[in-house]
Amino acid sequence: MLSNAEIGIDLGTANILIYTKTKGIVLNEPSVVAIDVNTKQVVAVGTEAKQMVGKTPKNIIPIRPLRDGVIADYDVTAQMLKAFLKKVSKKMGLSMRKPTVVVCTPAGSTAVERRAIHNAISSYGAKHVHIIEEPVAAAIGADLPVDEPIANVIVDIGGGTAEVGIISFGGVVSSNSVRVGGDRMDEEIIQYIRKKYNILIGERTAENIKMEIGYAYEDHPEQTMEIRGRDMVTGLPKTVTISSKEVYAALKESLEQILEAIRATLEDCPPELSGDIVDRGIVLTGGGALLHGMQEWLTREIIVPVHLAPNPLESVAIGTGRAIKMISKLQKIAK
Repeated sequence: MLSNAEIGIDLGTANILIYTKTKGIVLNEPSVVAIDVNTKQVVAVGTEAKQMVGKTPKNIIPIRPLRDGVIADYDVTAQMLKAFLKKVSKKMGLSMRKPTVVVCTPAGSTAVERRAIHNAISSYGAKHVHIIEEPVAAAIGADLPVDEPIANVIVDIGGGTAEVGIISFGGVVSSNSVRVGGDRMDEEIIQYIRKKYNILIGERTAENIKMEIGYAYEDHPEQTMEIRGRDMVTGLPKTVTISSKEVYAALKESLEQILEAIRATLEDCPPELSGDIVDRGIVLTGGGALLHGMQEWLTREIIVPVHLAPNPLESVAIGTGRAIKMISKLQKIAK
């Protein structure tokens, strides 16, 4: 029995990851909950719930309780967290009574949003809840020396937000957060195909398009993909072929906003740390970092080295777990 387990939670808009000191990443599932509207009961969470998106009867609604990196539906988020933490205790064969939890929030989140996250975790029975800023967690998870007096620039492109932070001495020196991430990119693809082809596609199809033929820069080798959707005129299923150049056109605006956030953060950097950035460059984490050509495009645009974190999808979760022993060093922690 482990009465005071130490857990790190990456409360992501797209996925929730749970990290424990002894086992590493023990859960990585979509932040989706399927609810029966008649009984208000949770029918499924995570992967099982995501598979239901767009395929359920009217009384069961799959919802995403986290939007733009923050809690949109407090009660559902609390239920989802309880279900995931139960799953983890069962999987590990541990009774996680009164765990110490470190959870991350976007750098630009308000006190109200932080309090909602704190309360959602506390309602599970956590002994201590520490809140850490996402760029710091991502930097720790990407093996950057955050507690040293050197500039560590992290760009974390998640499902709901893109976080840019310059971290030195364990704290955020300069940061920017834009509510643009994987979800917004999927939405842009849906709207583009709707306008150009008069076809309606779902979120899962849009995500597949982005992962298969999405590119961050225009002059890439063109690729095509067949997609199926519902014709908005006839209402019947229809198949069309789209190209990666079209996907780039759909994503261009979102990418420009992320670039603008990076530039604004670098402009706010103290002159003493600017030299480190030229030498050490910036590190990309999050699912958005895996978009084809993201590294090359950013290197070209901001003219400093751009590196990909060892585990881009898991960096924040690993960082929250490791942060437990660094709590005293981190300046931006609020209980």
